[in-house]
Parts: sequence; structure tokens; C-alpha cells
Amino acid sequence: MFNFSGKPQEETNTFTSRLFDEKSFYTSFIKDLRACRKEVIIESPFITSQRVAYLYPFFERLIDKEVMMYVITRDPALHDYQFAEQSEAEIRRFEELGIQVLAAQNCHHRKLAILDRQILWEGSLNVLSHAGSREIMRRIEDKDHAQEMFNFLQLGRFI
Repeated sequence: MFNFSGKPQEETNTFTSRLFDEKSFYTSFIKDLRACRKEVIIESPFITSQRVAYLYPFFERLIDKEVMMYVITRDPALHDYQFAEQSEAEIRRFEELGIQVLAAQNCHHRKLAILDRQILWEGSLNVLSHAGSREIMRRIEDKDHAQEMFNFLQLGRFI
């Protein structure tokens, strides 16, 4: 790219970024899920039956469309009894559905989603367990940012 002086001009990376709270997140996230064609990666340290009951119909449609789905979560053994029981049950259900689950053995606490390596959601909201707390999520629509996060987390070792 050249400017009017005829000298090369650096290209600028433009992307879309927008903030969401706990009230607006799921509407936009579901819209993004519906548009997925290849891959969904969700990192959520906690999983509750109540939250995933809402998400299962969308996950089932993605699996039917042969979209690869990955859930990265905290090992249920690291939770107290109530969360461990729900997490184990939902992990079994995810696997029966065809979702690959990776259980982290450390104090995993990241909350993010990478959709088709084009959209990155990151923030404080546990996608698979949120119930009532005040949270924030940023949606970045840019393949470079999504791939940067994928690489930074070294997800290529598992996915």
C-alpha cells in the first residue's frame, strides 16, 4: 500500500471489538454459535447443569452440522462436591454428544471462546456456568486475534 508521497505505507489491522455484560452476552454468543461452520472452542472452569441445559440445543445443532466442538474446563476433582457432581455429569453428556472435553489438572480459571478461529470472546463470564454475577465479555471479530489466542494458549497440542 502506498500513500500520496509514493512511499510504502504500513497496513493497519482493523477489527471489531464490542463489550457485553451478563445480560447481553448470551444473545450475541448464541447468534455467533448459529453461524459457526467449522470449530467451537470454549474455556470455562465451571460447568453447571442449569446453564448448559440452555446451551445444549445449540450444541446439538452444531454437532449435527459436523462442527468440531471442544470444551476446556477444570478437572471436576478440583471442585467441591456440588460443582464436581454437576461437572462430571455434564462432561459425560458432552462426550456422548460428540464434544471433546479437556480437563485441566491445574487451577484453570480462563473464560473465553474461539469460534471458527474468526471470533474471540474473552472476559470474566463462565460461559458454561454463569448464573447471576456481574460479568463482562469482549467480542473481537478478527482472525488474527483469534489465532493469536489459540497460539498463545498452545491449543494446537490438543486440537
